[in-house]
Amino acid sequence: MNRLDRFFEISARGSTFAAEIRGGLVTFIAMAYIIVLNPVILSSAPDVDGTRLEFAQVSATTSLAAGVMTILFGIFARLPFAFAAGLGINSFLATTVVGSVTWPEAMGLVVINGLIIVLLAVTGLRRLVFDAVPMQLKLAITAGIGLFILFIGLVDAGFVGSTGLPSPPVGLGTGGVGSINTVPTVVFVFTLLVTGILVARRVRGGILIGLVAGTVVAVIIEAIWHLGSAVDKPGGWGLSVPSLSGSPFALPDLSLVGEFSMGSFGRIGALAAIMLVFTLVFANFFDAMGTMTGLSREAGLADPQGTFPRLRSALIVEGTGAVVGGASSASSNTVFIESGAGIEEGARTGFANLITGVLFLAAMFVAPLASIVPTEVAAAALVIVGAMMVSHLRHIDISEFSVALPVVLTVATMAFSYSIANGIGVGFVAWAVLRSAAGKAREVSPLLWVVAAGFVLYFARGWIESLIGM
Repeated sequence: MNRLDRFFEISARGSTFAAEIRGGLVTFIAMAYIIVLNPVILSSAPDVDGTRLEFAQVSATTSLAAGVMTILFGIFARLPFAFAAGLGINSFLATTVVGSVTWPEAMGLVVINGLIIVLLAVTGLRRLVFDAVPMQLKLAITAGIGLFILFIGLVDAGFVGSTGLPSPPVGLGTGGVGSINTVPTVVFVFTLLVTGILVARRVRGGILIGLVAGTVVAVIIEAIWHLGSAVDKPGGWGLSVPSLSGSPFALPDLSLVGEFSMGSFGRIGALAAIMLVFTLVFANFFDAMGTMTGLSREAGLADPQGTFPRLRSALIVEGTGAVVGGASSASSNTVFIESGAGIEEGARTGFANLITGVLFLAAMFVAPLASIVPTEVAAAALVIVGAMMVSHLRHIDISEFSVALPVVLTVATMAFSYSIANGIGVGFVAWAVLRSAAGKAREVSPLLWVVAAGFVLYFARGWIESLIGM
């Protein structure tokens, strides 16, 4: 135990084994939905040949890749940031990429994306970009991620939803009907209030207690009223129905491991394939950078410049997540913002990752148990953590408008466009232009200008793709 303590620096960071175990467990609970959601997204879209991925196979590789990468990150970076399939990239693959290539070829592009990111990290370029970001934007990224995951929680719980109208685009309740009209959403409200009270009163393990209490209530409600899934009937549960039928054990089907191909360049041409890789790299690169910045500050591990321990190792391993995710057909694996739930429970070191990673690996065999926590309950933890992260705005002096506008745009775009990379890109471009126009050009790093120009291309990629006939 002493060797583990010294290796992970548990005592040095003011943590304990109990806090790390509790934090690792909470992180897994907050992230467990990905075992269901990732296969839902990836198996829903046929590729250019009409082939669909099998749900059970994607679920198994999702757990495998998440478990392996979470443990590797915990050992090499020794930080409590868990990994899983990134939601932005898996949606991009399903809605855009496989319209032109096969699934193995799409995963090959993900592998190439990962190799490029690893190369950028090894050469130090990724660290240079990280250091070029001003502190105000780093704090804005943290707060933006907070508002982002808070919004994700509200949407996942059915507390707010799309109205289907130009104005207002979202409203209270499922379908934006203006009222809370489902029992699962009421369970979310109950879990949120219970957890909020426990956290406000500084009860140790408050988030975990709230999640357990909400799950117990959900299981009882389902046993009495048999609400079922929202897919089958209105008013049901989201992704996971809180009941267990049949055996809780199942052998994983790992047939998709190694099923990737580099044939996309021959199928759609080098230029079109390069544009797809460019999009993947930008989304992966800046999503991860923003998430790690926010989580390190939330854990109290960032220095005044926003740098955290073992940054280079963290950047290299994070890039490896894309390689592993693509090679296993689970989509690019990256740091998950839900790790903040475990950090709030006390996780400060990579030891928490060992707990989360082992649980992901175990989930391959007990997938029915992993899905017993309904999305509506897990969403409450996201809202709590999101609120905590938004509070970092208090550290930013926004008395100058050339600072205020980029900060606000970063936070707002990140949440309302459902993309960390979009928020970072808008913030970078606005910061470079406005600070320079305000006579503060010397404060803008030349590298930040380069990255801002890259984001302009990233945002214009649809127009560029139309020009090259993709």
